[in-house]
Amino acid sequence: MALTAGIVGLPNVGKSTLFNAITKAEVEAANYPFATIDPNVGVVEVPDERLDVLTKIAKPDKKIPTTFEFTDIAGIVRGASKGEGLGNKFLANIREVDAICQVVRCFDDDNITHVDGRINPTEDIETINIELALADLESMEKRYEKTKKKARTKEDNSMEELAVLDKILPALEVGNPVRALDFNEDEQKIVQDLFLLTAKPMLYVANVSEESMADYSENDYVKEVQAIADSEGAEVVVISAAIEEELAELDDEEKNIFLEDLGVDEPGLNRLIRKSYDLLGLGTYFTVGEKEARAWTFKKGMTAPQAAGVIHTDFERGFIRAETVSYDDYVRTGSIASAREAGVYRSEGKDYIVQDGDIILFRFNV
Repeated sequence: MALTAGIVGLPNVGKSTLFNAITKAEVEAANYPFATIDPNVGVVEVPDERLDVLTKIAKPDKKIPTTFEFTDIAGIVRGASKGEGLGNKFLANIREVDAICQVVRCFDDDNITHVDGRINPTEDIETINIELALADLESMEKRYEKTKKKARTKEDNSMEELAVLDKILPALEVGNPVRALDFNEDEQKIVQDLFLLTAKPMLYVANVSEESMADYSENDYVKEVQAIADSEGAEVVVISAAIEEELAELDDEEKNIFLEDLGVDEPGLNRLIRKSYDLLGLGTYFTVGEKEARAWTFKKGMTAPQAAGVIHTDFERGFIRAETVSYDDYVRTGSIASAREAGVYRSEGKDYIVQDGDIILFRFNV
């Protein structure tokens, strides 16, 4: 599934350093604005201990994790909605992503300049959120006038859309994101068709120093970010981009020693990838056989035929049934045969909603 999260932020907050760590790519991480001009796209493995467990049980020839895509987008500055800096390019690139990971600088370092000359996470977040809101406001004001004309003749669903715009515009006028508003199911469908920047799900990534990583809950900058996220119903992932870049160069043994010395359980990137994955409402199902144990990404809420289509369109087109067992039941019983004997191996039809962790064998005929 080609869903992607865009990494955004002010210049010099650690975006490109983080992206380097994510992809082990040589993206230029320079100490000046606009080092990243064109978006850089990287594909990463989604860390999932369940795949390791399944591999140990089934002993296939190989294991194949599922993947997730990140896009590193040029830094934004005030006035981006009016074309300042690389604003037009930034806005065009961010429209192409499905979710936003906003990196916020939560560390002091005199050797790395801040675009505003001081560290202030609240103002940094406001700068980006207001620019996104202003861009949405401009497009929605134009849309409002067109919709109002259609509403006079009750064309299509213009009345319903006008009611939604009446909710959206006041929020955008004061810089609030559309994702923080409440919509019913019918309204949400209209919002999706508006392709708003501030309607995209947001994950705040608090970038801290190596020294404060082990006890980041005491970091006052992180507390500011958390307060803003709480007000929007968003989440925060705390990482140290500098640490993650170092970890990316180590082998597994060295990595474990480094993490132990730092007093943290796992790389921050693992949390970032999983949170980004969850942010988009994605889940994982597995296929397990002699040749491979493999993880597949699906959108939560998909039916069995739709999930089968993730593997190949023929699987969806010729779907017959899905033979499935939950991850917990498979681990408990130890094999498909044992799961079948225990009565927990099921045959599901076209209406079955695939669950995260399902182990599935799709039967199809084309």
